[in-house]
Amino acid sequence: MRKNLIAAGASIAMMSALPAHAQGINITPAGTTLTILGAAQNFSGHVAADVKSAGDSGKHGSVGMVDFAPGARTAWHTHPVGQLLVVTDGNGWVQEKGHPRREIKAGDAVWIEAGVKHWHGAAQGNGMRHLAIAYVKDGKSADWQELVSDEQYDVR
Repeated sequence: MRKNLIAAGASIAMMSALPAHAQGINITPAGTTLTILGAAQNFSGHVAADVKSAGDSGKHGSVGMVDFAPGARTAWHTHPVGQLLVVTDGNGWVQEKGHPRREIKAGDAVWIEAGVKHWHGAAQGNGMRHLAIAYVKDGKSADWQELVSDEQYDVR
């Protein structure tokens, strides 16, 4: 419960930081967005992202629906402003550097503070899908680092 309240509070706080006067409403119809495969230097295993908003052209964040095959995961990385993950299907892991990995499952919301080195991905036995919202600062939403080794992934 506390975790959900923190994530909801963080989301509301970030939305309140958006301009008060929106420049209109843009709707991107389902099925019209670009799907990209995760780059090998940033992901281990099969990862595909349906990019809803790339965070460019003056947008405040990038938004993507990300599918991880069983055992697939991100590299270690940080975000300059933070990241919100909402798990929509399956289950997986999230880990902050220096801390034990933590299970995440459908319905969970995860807020990752700015500058926190972490990774996230699917459990070995099933895939996982999450909505990822990363906020942009100085034209950048993530700082990608080294891949998560099999040994790091398998640590209980």
